[in-house]
Parts: sequence; C-alpha cells; structure tokens
Amino acid sequence: MSLKRIKLPPEVPALLRSCKGCTCFNTTLELVDASLGGKENNSFEVKYDIEGVGEVSEAVVHRVTNGISVNYTETYMRRRDPDTLVVADDKPSDKIRYRERFGVDFDPVRTDTLKWLEEQEIGYFFFQIGPAEFSYYGMAIAPANAAFFATGLSLLQKIVDTRDLTDEITIRSVIYVAPTFRHTHFSGKQIVVHNRTDEIYEIFSYNLYPGPSAKKGIYGVLLSIGEKEGWSAPHCSAVQSISPYDNITTFMHEGASGGGKSEMLQMIVREPEGSVLIGENIITGERRTTAIPQFCKINPVCDDMGIVHPSYETGGMRLRIMDAEHGWFIRTDNIIGYGYEPQIERLTINSPRPLLFLNIRTNPGGTALIWNHIEDEPGKPCPNPRVVVPRDIFPGVVTKPVSVDVRSFGVRTPPCSAENPNYGIIGMFHLLPPALAWLWRLVSPRGHANPSIVESEKMGSEGVGSYWPFATGLKVVHANLLLEQIVNNTVTQYVLTPNQYIGVWKVGFKPQLLMREYLTRRGNAKFRSDQYEPARCPLLGYELNYLTIEGSKIPSRFLKVYRQERVGIEGYDKGAEMLYAFFRKQLPQFLVPELSSLGRRIIEVCLDNGDIEKYEALLRRK
Repeated sequence: MSLKRIKLPPEVPALLRSCKGCTCFNTTLELVDASLGGKENNSFEVKYDIEGVGEVSEAVVHRVTNGISVNYTETYMRRRDPDTLVVADDKPSDKIRYRERFGVDFDPVRTDTLKWLEEQEIGYFFFQIGPAEFSYYGMAIAPANAAFFATGLSLLQKIVDTRDLTDEITIRSVIYVAPTFRHTHFSGKQIVVHNRTDEIYEIFSYNLYPGPSAKKGIYGVLLSIGEKEGWSAPHCSAVQSISPYDNITTFMHEGASGGGKSEMLQMIVREPEGSVLIGENIITGERRTTAIPQFCKINPVCDDMGIVHPSYETGGMRLRIMDAEHGWFIRTDNIIGYGYEPQIERLTINSPRPLLFLNIRTNPGGTALIWNHIEDEPGKPCPNPRVVVPRDIFPGVVTKPVSVDVRSFGVRTPPCSAENPNYGIIGMFHLLPPALAWLWRLVSPRGHANPSIVESEKMGSEGVGSYWPFATGLKVVHANLLLEQIVNNTVTQYVLTPNQYIGVWKVGFKPQLLMREYLTRRGNAKFRSDQYEPARCPLLGYELNYLTIEGSKIPSRFLKVYRQERVGIEGYDKGAEMLYAFFRKQLPQFLVPELSSLGRRIIEVCLDNGDIEKYEALLRRK
C-alpha cells in the first residue's frame, strides 16, 4: 500500500509484477542481512552462471562485527575505471555516446537488461538524492544476491522507509544493476550507461563496484539537475577548523580523485616523540620535522560532494555550501597501521551502525580493520581500500550550510629533480588570484599515482570542476557556473596545494594539513606584502617567502622548490614548461561561443603566457 504514494516510471511496476520474486527493503539493516543471503550466514559468494561464459564469481561478502566486508575476486574491479560513463540519450552532452563507442543503439541492450532482471530474484529500495529539503528521490533495482551493492548506496544516499511515507513522492532517477552484462556485452569492462529522458534519469550499472554508479552515478544526477536549475555540486570536502585561539575558518578543498578531499577532514599524526614530520628526502633520507603544541579542532562539513544552492545565499560575498550525501566513501590507503588516524579507526571499529568495507582483508565473524588492505598480488596492497560511513556518526559534523573562507585545490605531484623534471614543482601552498583559481578548476589534473582509479596517463585531466567524469551535460555550462561562483564570492582566499611530493621530498598530505593549521590561526587577516611574491611559474600564482607556524619556520625548500639543490632553476623551469603544455592542451576546448566573455579573456591570458598581473587585472579578490 505504501508504494501507492510513490510516482514510479511506467517500466518499474511491470518489472516488479513479472520478475521471479522481489523484496522491498526499508532499512540498511535489512540490506545487510540480505547481503549475506540471510541472518544466519557469515559468508556469502556473489556469483552468476552466465550462458556462454560459465560460472563467474564477482565478490565474497563477510559479516563482521562492524558491518559487512566485500572483496572482489578480480583486481580490476577494486578501482573505478575512468572510462566507465557512457551517454545513451540524444540530449545535449559532450560525453561519448553509446552508439559512438559500441557501434549500436542502446535500446536493444536496455530491453535485454530489463528482461534479465525479470528472470531474477530482485531487491529494490528508495533513497534521497542530495539534501532532504530538496525532495529529490531515486530508486535502485538489483539482483537480490548483490544486496551489498545496495547496502553501499543506502549508506551514501539516505534510504527511505516506505512505511513512513505520508506524502506522495516522485522518483527522479532509477539505477538498474545487471552485473552479468559486463561479461556478455562489454568485454569485462566497468560500464555505466546514463540515459536521460524528460521524466526520469536512468542509470544502468553493469558492474558491482559502487564507485562509478551508486556514488558517482548519483553525482551525475545531481549535476544534471543543477545544470538545468543553475546551481552546482562541487567535487569537494569542507571542514570548519577552530584554532587554539578560537578562530573559526571554513575550508573547501577541491581536486581530482586522490587530491586530498577526504584527508582534509583528518588530523595530523605526530611522530612518536611528538613532532610533526614535514617530509623525507627520497634521495638522502633526511627527515624534516616541526613542532606544533596544539592542533586545531575539526568539525567536518562534507567529504566528497557538496551543494552550492541559491537557497543557501545570505547576501554575503562568500560561497555557502552543504553536504550532498548521507554517507562518506572514505579511502584508507594512507592508514597503514594502528594509530595513523585515531578518529576514523575508533569510529569504524566501534561503529554504532553496520558499515560497508571494500578491499579490506577480513575473516567471517571477525572485525574489519581499515589498515588491513587486501593485496592485489603478493606484496602489493590494493591502493583503493574503502569504508562507507554515515556522516551523522562523525563527532562534530556540521548539518547546515556554511560560508567558505578558503577554497583550496589539491594536486597529486610526483617526485621532481633536475635529472627527472616534471610538474612536482608546487610549493607547500600557493596563493592564487581568482582568475587563475578558475583555470585550475577547468584543467583539474588527475596527477601522480592516483589510487582511486585504474591507471591511465600520468598527467591526465579530471575535467571541468574535477567532476567532469561524472557529468553528462556540456562542459561550457559548468565552466560558466564555476566562474560565476568565483565572480560572486570575491572575499574568498584561493589556495593551491600539492600532495605526495614537493620536489624530492616525500610529504604525503602534510602540505594541505599544515596549510589548514596555518590559515586557521591567521583567521581573515591579510598576508603582509613581504610574505609572498609572484611565483617563478605564473601558473602557480604567488609563492611564499617565509612561513612560520607556532614559532617554527618552515624551510624555504618547501615553499620555493627551485631552492632544492636536487631540483634547481633548470629542473624547476622544465617542470613549469610541462605544466604549461598541460594547460595549453586542456584549455582550448572551452573556447566556444557559449563561454562567457570574461572566461574567454582569462583563458587567452594563459595561452599567451601572461603574468600574474594580467590575471589580477581581470578579476581581483576584495
């Protein structure tokens, strides 16, 4: 009777009536039990007997004391393939169409998918898309034995209990899950087909890794809605940082996958004697530390996807943002042992609710430990271990829109030396003019050794906003939306920060965490004119002349990479040219008639090798 309050697409009631059997799930706890094939089971294998292929095992599920743990039998399925998304409809899009990629129309495959689901025992549930007040709803339909996939989705996007519905709701999107088609139609590849109709946004997930569909697929739905309504969903984390002197500074950290979004919500880990390691020289083995007596307190806002909506505006000149998700898809590759991230360790070991662990080595009935990463091969840990955690169990989590003081952008950088020069020339952090900050968001470098996706070229682009792999519309629309954000929020400080390496120094995510500590202590104070100067490479904005945190000076080799003996001017300049080559390759695609005139002028400055003053002249921070 409760389904009478839900406005469903016409195909769905027919599918539910004709399938082999179906179950409506109303809670995550129900899905957890279904993931194991029943309450009595502690282990379950997700497998299919595929005609012409034979029996295929997709994953093994364990019940653990803190939730369920899933390990894929094929290492390829443990990370997102960057070429997963395909668009099947004829609506405006810059993405590759299904017919272009596969040489046939999608309609016959769509029909076959629904027929295949009719032959299965299926499970389905409803969920919210984005913040609850927006009243966007979706539906997931999957084979019952793949309930672990649905569990992840129910944690990421709040599951709706149909028994509690009092008003009618309309379904805006449906995810159909058919994992066998990966083997019968797509040569074993992860494929997620997006099919936008006037009434419904369909997602056909032909694999069981939730990253491209349950998470980023729904992200695509949000981006599509925002594109129509004139707002954006930034690919970002956000955090309120409270200094020991009670300053509150809100950071919004953007970047491609692996760019440090989740890490921005983490605390700095001290060395055994209490110091903070800045970095280690990969050639000499030298270690450089600093002393910080007391860290800032962290109140998390969002982990990976935000919402910037007109209803959040208050008439100020700062961007206002809110979390777009109900749960967080946290990568734990940097947690390699007990004590590396105490808060997340404590939260995941003693969680008040069942969690979903991916790529974590477990035993049935045991406890999933986020540092026990499964190995892709002997001696090679999977680089993409994950845990899905409901956001509301995080201590101090912020549940209302917040005003952003600092927008940082993270880039994964490789080691750089005079002998092997590359783009690892970014100092601990750089101040960016607003126009240059926009350009970095257009090109969004995927960067070095990305742990979240299947390997591709080293200096690839994640595309406009760093969310382009998940969007289905037009790049120029998002480019204009991003520029409009920057133009309308002129008091925001823009920062560029690397992770992994600064020159020949291995630094991990310390640059952005130390930047967060420093800027929180400063509050909204302006930088002294002698503290910074134009960077040797204009794409890097302004570089710092000195940096002092709690009385401890950060060595200049971490601020101006050309001062490292192993890099020097020559190595730095070669790396700068590589950066320019990357920008020159990525930016011309945006020079279309629909791009705003200001956006065109900013891109032309870059293509003409303009200096920092030309960027400042176009758009100044107030």
